[in-house]
Amino acid sequence: MQDCLKQFGLHANKSLGQHFLFDLNLTRKIARAAAVESGDVVLEVGPGPGGLTRALLESGASVIAIDKDMRFAPLLENISNAANGRLTWRFEDALKTDESAIVGRDKTFKIVSNLPYNVGTALLIKWLTIAPIAWTSLTLMFQKEVADRVVASAGSPAYGRLSVLCAAITHRHTLFGVPAAAFTPPPKVDSAVVHLTPKPIAERFDDLAGLEQITRAAFGQRRKMLRASLKPVAKAAGLNVENWLETAGVQPTERPETIAPEGFFALTRIWRAEGQT
Repeated sequence: MQDCLKQFGLHANKSLGQHFLFDLNLTRKIARAAAVESGDVVLEVGPGPGGLTRALLESGASVIAIDKDMRFAPLLENISNAANGRLTWRFEDALKTDESAIVGRDKTFKIVSNLPYNVGTALLIKWLTIAPIAWTSLTLMFQKEVADRVVASAGSPAYGRLSVLCAAITHRHTLFGVPAAAFTPPPKVDSAVVHLTPKPIAERFDDLAGLEQITRAAFGQRRKMLRASLKPVAKAAGLNVENWLETAGVQPTERPETIAPEGFFALTRIWRAEGQT
C-alpha cells in the first residue's frame, strides 16, 4: 500500500486529519471486531488509500467509501476492480452525507471507520441524531482521549457531554488500543477503537437536542455546582433552579461529572415539559 502511495505521488493531508493504517493484521482485527460478514453493507468514512477498506472487503461485505480527498480515486478503483465491484465510493463531505439515501431507505448498514481526527466527534454526534437510526453498529477509531470520553461513566475523569449523549442512544465499549506508531504518518497520540450499538427504541432517550443544551451548560462550567452552572438555563425557561434539580433527583450542590446519564435525562424531561411549553 505504501508503494502505491509513492507510485501516485500521494501523501497524508494534515488539514484533513489523515493518518493511514496499512497493517493488514490490525485492519483485519478491526473488521472482525465489527462483526462484518458476507452480505453486510458497510459505510467507511475516510478510506484514504484503502488499508481498512481491503480488510472489510475480505469479509465479503459491500463497502461504500466516503472521502473528501479525490486524490485516492485511482487506488480505490484498483481495489474495487479486485473486489468484483463490491466497493463504491463518493467524494463528498461525510458531515453532509445522507447515509440512508445512499444505502437505501429500507436497508440497514454498519459504519466502520478510521475516522479523520478533525471531524470524528462531529460525525459521531451526527450518527447519534439520525432519525430513524438505520445503522446497526458503529466501530470507530478515535484519538484515545476522544474514545475515553465516548465510553466514560460518571465519576471518571473523561466523563462529559459526549459520554452522556452516547449513553442516551447506545451501548458502548472500548475494543482495543492502537499505538501511534501503527499509523503513517504517526500522530502525536495513541488511538482506540470503540464499538457502539443502538439501544432498543424503548430504552433510548431521544431528546438529544434538549440533552445537548443541558449538558453543554453543565459541563461548560464543570468546576461549578449544578445550581450555578444551570441557573441561566433555568432562568431562561422560567424554572427555579433548585426545585428543578431536586425534582430530577439531583442535589443542587453536585458537580456534573458526578451525575449519571439518567440524571441528565430527568433534567431534560422536566426542562422540556415545564420550561419549554
